[in-house]
Amino acid sequence: MSDTLYTYAVARIRSKEMSLLNAAAIEQLMSAKSYTECIRFLQDRGWGDGNTQTAEQLLATEREKTWALIGELVEDLSVFDVFLYANDYHNLKAAIKLVCTESEDFGLFLSHGTVDRDDIIRAVREKDWNSLPEPMRQPAQDAYEALLQTHDGQLCDIIIDRAALDAIYQAGAGSENDLFRMYAELTVASADIKTAIRCANTGKSLEFIRRALAPCSSLDVEKLARAAAEGRESISDYLATTDYAAAMEALNRSPSAFERWCDNLIIEYIRPQQFQAFGIGPLASYILGRENEIKTVRIILSGKLNDLPEQAIRERVREMYV
Repeated sequence: MSDTLYTYAVARIRSKEMSLLNAAAIEQLMSAKSYTECIRFLQDRGWGDGNTQTAEQLLATEREKTWALIGELVEDLSVFDVFLYANDYHNLKAAIKLVCTESEDFGLFLSHGTVDRDDIIRAVREKDWNSLPEPMRQPAQDAYEALLQTHDGQLCDIIIDRAALDAIYQAGAGSENDLFRMYAELTVASADIKTAIRCANTGKSLEFIRRALAPCSSLDVEKLARAAAEGRESISDYLATTDYAAAMEALNRSPSAFERWCDNLIIEYIRPQQFQAFGIGPLASYILGRENEIKTVRIILSGKLNDLPEQAIRERVREMYV
């Protein structure tokens, strides 16, 4: 589909952007006196399916609406695979834990991946690795065998998480679109930094850290791994020499503050797409804007439900796309 063929799709997206939550709406949501009042506010704004829903049901419904809209506008959704690979690998992780532990405590399966979750479950049950997409085969087998033999859920996680980051990065690097490349770069880099911090805090070995970090162009993962093996201060010293020096203040406050910094950086990057009339960029930005909106609403609802102080919630709230 050429840029000019996206003209109608972009026009539809423009009308949908008018119903997105802006900073003022988020402030109203924050000002709600209770979780129930928050739900009512969102339903009045058209969120949900018109019936009484829990927070997770409400958010899941909104995500379904997003992808239903994009499915109406774009014939081939594979152009957005870079956004969907995380769901595939999450489902792979859940399937392996389901099969290996034979328990219900394996996590939730997510919709909107590039591979049907039932196909992933069947492949794991039957150890039919070749039925999975080629990039998933070896990580799936390695993670399955690691969990079965060592019962080390963390080792299973890092194998699959690393494979997910590699898939996202390759998809972004192979795209001709700057937005997809930026998304992949920042997704992998921020995940690497968070992983390095966790490894430093828990005293992981250099070999473990190297296995967990995914290569990307904005970080030297070997230097980051060595820094993580030495401790948090060394990580700070290394990051001060990178594009992520400005994130140091957030990183030093908390992991959640750093995640907010990364998400806000993406929003800042994609916001100019609101003024583009052609191309896939406005559609991709709408998807990211909606995901950011849903994430922010989840943070607020969770905070209200758990009676967190308002300041604690505000520190996690993202900037809005509109």
